[in-house]
Amino acid sequence: MDETALIRKAQKGDQVALATLLHENYLFLRRYALKITLKPSLADDLTQETMTKAIEKIHLYKGRSKFSTWLISIASNLYIDMGRKQNREELMADTETPLHQLKWEFAHRQLEWMDVVDGLGKLSEGYRLPLILKHYYSYRYEEIGKMLGIPEGTAKSRVHHALGLLRKELNVNDEG
Repeated sequence: MDETALIRKAQKGDQVALATLLHENYLFLRRYALKITLKPSLADDLTQETMTKAIEKIHLYKGRSKFSTWLISIASNLYIDMGRKQNREELMADTETPLHQLKWEFAHRQLEWMDVVDGLGKLSEGYRLPLILKHYYSYRYEEIGKMLGIPEGTAKSRVHHALGLLRKELNVNDEG
């Protein structure tokens, strides 16, 4: 059954269709949560909260974007809310440990990824989220703006600025 049919059934109360839909998007969402939080335990919490919110709000999904885009929008907003609710220092206090865990996970695949994770970890969420959405998930600036609740121009500016900060952090010049 295609995703559109699953969504329609889920919106009509079909629990099996809803479970299938969420199961099919779980890994995608978990990976996104890990990239924006840089903390496996926080990524797990964010993924669970996003799934719960999607279950509660499935009737509000209008189909104007892909279902996965809708989930990312929910996750991004929940993450931003987490930052507002908690002291920013508390959220980032133990960032070093999760970065080491991420390094371990990717060390056997790509050495360069470790440096990128370090660089991403030093970006504020206002820059990290748009950068990940643009260059990892290939969303258009318009979509990024809608997901994060910012104007398209702001999304473009933040991605550009984040790339500059990341290049500086990684000591990479524009030609390389």
